[in-house]
This record gives sequence, C-alpha cells and structure tokens, in this order.
Amino acid sequence: MRSPALMAFGAVFQTEVLLNTKRVAPYAMAILCGGNALLWWGWGPATGRGWAINSDFFITGVLPVYSFMTLPLFTALIMADPVIRDFRTGVAPLIFSKPLSRAEYLLGKFFGNFFVLVCCQSAFVIMLFALQAFRRPGMVVQEVRALPYLKHFLVFVVISHLALAAFYFTVGTLTRNVKIVYGLGVFFYPLYITYQVVLLKRLPSHWKSVLDPLLMNWGDKSFHSRSAEWANQFIATYDSNLIANRALMLLITIICLTILYLRFSKTERVSKVEDTSKLALLNLSTRVEEIYNDAQDFPSARNEQFEFEKDAVTEPPALPVVSVVNQGARAHLKKLAAALGIEFRLLRAERSLVLLIPLAGFLATLEQAFYVVVPEVSYSASYASGTAGGLSLFLYGMAVFYTGEAMHRDREVRIQPVLWSAPAPNLVLLLSKFLATVLLALSLIAMVAVASITIQIFRGHTPVDFSAYLSVYTIILIPSVIFITGISVMLNVLLRDKYLTYAVSLGLGIGLFYLYGQGYNHWLYNPVLYKLWTYADLTGAGNSLTRILIHRVYWLAITSACLALAHLCFERKAARGFIVNNRLSSAGWSSLIAVVSVAAAVIAGLSISSMH
Repeated sequence: MRSPALMAFGAVFQTEVLLNTKRVAPYAMAILCGGNALLWWGWGPATGRGWAINSDFFITGVLPVYSFMTLPLFTALIMADPVIRDFRTGVAPLIFSKPLSRAEYLLGKFFGNFFVLVCCQSAFVIMLFALQAFRRPGMVVQEVRALPYLKHFLVFVVISHLALAAFYFTVGTLTRNVKIVYGLGVFFYPLYITYQVVLLKRLPSHWKSVLDPLLMNWGDKSFHSRSAEWANQFIATYDSNLIANRALMLLITIICLTILYLRFSKTERVSKVEDTSKLALLNLSTRVEEIYNDAQDFPSARNEQFEFEKDAVTEPPALPVVSVVNQGARAHLKKLAAALGIEFRLLRAERSLVLLIPLAGFLATLEQAFYVVVPEVSYSASYASGTAGGLSLFLYGMAVFYTGEAMHRDREVRIQPVLWSAPAPNLVLLLSKFLATVLLALSLIAMVAVASITIQIFRGHTPVDFSAYLSVYTIILIPSVIFITGISVMLNVLLRDKYLTYAVSLGLGIGLFYLYGQGYNHWLYNPVLYKLWTYADLTGAGNSLTRILIHRVYWLAITSACLALAHLCFERKAARGFIVNNRLSSAGWSSLIAVVSVAAAVIAGLSISSMH
C-alpha cells in the first residue's frame, strides 16, 4: 500500500509534467538540444581528427561543453516559476486547502519540473545515439553503444544541473520574481568564466576538478598530442576527484532545498507592513455641513421655475446616423489589425521569449565574436553570411513552435467558441497568427543584425556595409521564414493536433537536413538554399542571382498555396459554395489563389530546372 505522502508527491509531480507538456518552451529546448547534437556529430572536431563519434573520449569531451553552452539558460527557464505560477493564477489557496505538506508540495514541484528539464536535455544524447546508424565521409564509428550515453549523461549533465536547478528553484520560490532568476541565468556565463579565470586557474589540478560545477577541468587536457587510436580505445573511469565533485553538487542541492523548506510560506508575502497603531481610513466622503433655509415665498419660486421651463425651447436632439460596416477590404484590414494586436500582446506575455531570443542571438553571433573572420568579398559580407547560417536553425524552431502555440492557444484556454462567434472572417484569424509569428522572427533577425554590426565595429572590421546585411537577410532569411511559417499554419490546420504537427515538422526538418548533408540539396526541395549560395551570387547580376530570385518566387508561391489550402480546410466553416450572391465567396477566392499560386510555382520550378 502506497503511503499518503508518496501519493501526494506523485500527484504534484504528475501535474507539473502535464502542465509542461502544454508549454512551447520544452519542445523548443528539445529541438535545440537535438540540433546541437547534430552539429557536433557532423561538423565537430571528431571528423577531422579521426575520433570515433561514439567513443568514451568523444562523449565525455562533448558533454561538459554542451552543459555549459546552452543548458544554464534552459534550467532557469524551466525552474524559475513553478511555484510562482500557482500564486499568480490564484490557485495556491485551493492547493493548500488540501492535506498537502510543504515538503510534498515543494519536492513534487521541483522534481516534476526537473524531470521535464532532463527530458529536454536528453535530446542531445538521444540524437547522438540515433546518429550512430549514419556516417559521413571520413567519419569513424565504432559498434553501436547505448550505456556510455546514459551513464555519462547522468554524471556529467544531470547532476551538474540538479544543483543549478535547486538554486534557481529556491531563488524563484522565495523571491516570487521570475526576472531575478532569468537575470541569474543570463549572468551565469560571465560569473562562471570569472570564477574559472580568477579562482580555479590558480588552484592545483586536483582542486580544479573538485570545485568545477560543470566539470570543464576534469580529464586529460593533453588530448591534442594524443593519437586517434588512443582516443578511440580510451575508457572513461570516474576517479576520486569526479566523485567528490558530484557529491559536492548533491550536497549543494540538499542545502538549497532545505533552506527553501525552512523559509517557504504558503501565503503571499506582504511588501509593506502597515502601522497598526494608526487608524485606517476608508476614504469615505465626510458629512457636509449646511444650513437649511426654506424659501420665504414658495409659490413665487415655483412660478419663476415654471416660467423658465415654459420659455425653454425643447427640440428633439438630432440622432447620429449609424451604419454597420462588416464587409469590404477596409473593414477586414481593421479586424486584422485588431487581431494582430491581440496576438502581439499574447506573445509579449510569453516568458520563454525572454531567454530564447537572447540565446538565439548569442549563438548566432558566437562565431563572429570569438573566432577569426576571413573576409570573402568584405567583412560585412562575411558577418552577414555567417549569422544567416547560424540563424537558420533558430528561425525554423521559432516558426514551427510559436505557430503551433498560436494556432492551438484559443482551444486550450477554451475561448475558441467566443472568438468564432465574432463577425470576423477566417482569413483574419489565420493571417493574424501567421503575421505575428513572421514579425516575431523578423524581430530576431533585426536583433542579430544589430549585434553583428556591433561586434564588427568592436573588432575593428570596418567599414560596415549595410547593403550586405540587407541583401543577405532580405533574399535568404526573410523568404525562408515566410515559407516555414506558412507551411506550419497549413500543417496545424490539416493535422489539428499541436504535438503531431511538432513531430511531423521535426521529422521533416531532420530528414531534409540529412539529405542536404549527403549532397541531395536540389533547388526544388531546398527552401532555405542550404549550401546553394554565396554572397558573391547575391551581388552579381548574372545567372546565379536570377536563379536565386526565381527560387524565392517559387517558394513564396508555394507559401501562398499553403495558406490558401489552410483557409479552405479551416475547422471554422464559412459560407458554403464558391459563389454567393453572384460574387466569389471566401472559399472561391482561396481556391482561385491556390490555383494561381500552384501555376506560378510550376512555372518558376520549370525555369529553375532549365538553368544550369
């Protein structure tokens, strides 16, 4: 028989897991972790040095770097607000009215969200394990292995972020402020680097290994002089330094959770204590002192009032002319603007953007900030081309996941019947979500452009050619974002399930990326122009630029066809038939646009195929 305490803990744990399955952030984190593994597998140091991608040497070398690069921000995002969310939504009094102790509540919250975090982080090792079945030219792969991935992931990643998660969870719960936790997540990087340079660098190697929370200093650092045969035969063993380090992380976790248990209060903290010795004023209006004086001559006063009312000319007021305008392009544009404003306000309330957009900008400009930039045509061209390549993965994930969130949000919060009862056409409902996601992606592109220009100026790679950034982003990135968002809208309408759409989109993205890596990157099924362009192609007026422009027209036409199909298949049905009152209905216009778009795509595709 299960104990009541264990049942209460399990109920809180399960509730947290279910709540996180409704959020977009865990899925975005998982796809980013999987994409990170894909980059380490195909373009990491193992390929050029003959290291086996599934050897202990490679796995134990990659995991600490992976743990440092992105996971501290992800940990802050997941662990910041589990308790704050209950107080913000007003369900905390209801929860604490149940026979639930503080320990059961806090531990259920902590381990439920940490389990979700570990599932997202495990996408990295799951992807590496799956990629053992594939190999690129020059890649060394040993026999298929599973245990090293699981063992080293638990030791090098899970325990490190268990302590960090406990710290973030404690700070967020006690302060009831997610911004403080997000700030700690952002400042973790300069603090950790300073800790490494100022303190750990001066200590003996033994203490470096024991006191390094992410194990960046553990292991043999002379691997550059080792042969590939030695690396592939290396078997990782956990020495006393590593065991002491992991024990220290577990101790920090216990200390943080103990402090949280002792300091946690089930009621909201009062920001300011009032002085109870003073009287509390309700700001009611005071009694007005007045002297009553009856009229001396009441009949004469009444006669004067009667004469005044008689002399007043009472004419009926002119009523304004009111007309209801619900049709026409102007009315639809106003409705679209209103719906777009609502979508922007909802996006502004999405807390995951606080971390994901800065993280995407940081990783997209990482190469330009810390590595040697070789100018192709100019420094601006190299910076713009480099950031465009780094942004592609983030733009894909943002378009897929935030489109899915926008398309299914109304149903999940149960306001879809209210919205569908409004006199707004289906076009407004679909385009508002499409445009909101596109503009969100454009804001990320603009932020990365500003960051890249700033880095270029800071590193002295001047002059800055703004036309290079404009050409690359306008021709390469923006059409790609429009297409990915458009096809995501269509998939969400056709499949009618957010998680199924995520799975299909993820599978399509991974499959196409694998084909591109194997050399199958034809123009007709490569919407992002992966490995098909250079900056010189965008500046010349020859055949390359013409082919690229026709290629963008080809995919924009496909996007238009996808949106038209989504409008035709939208679950909220409009007027039946293609012609209503001798005019094309919304379905008729969608069908016409779909036919024209398909025809334009066919013509553009034939033109691309004819160019050699």
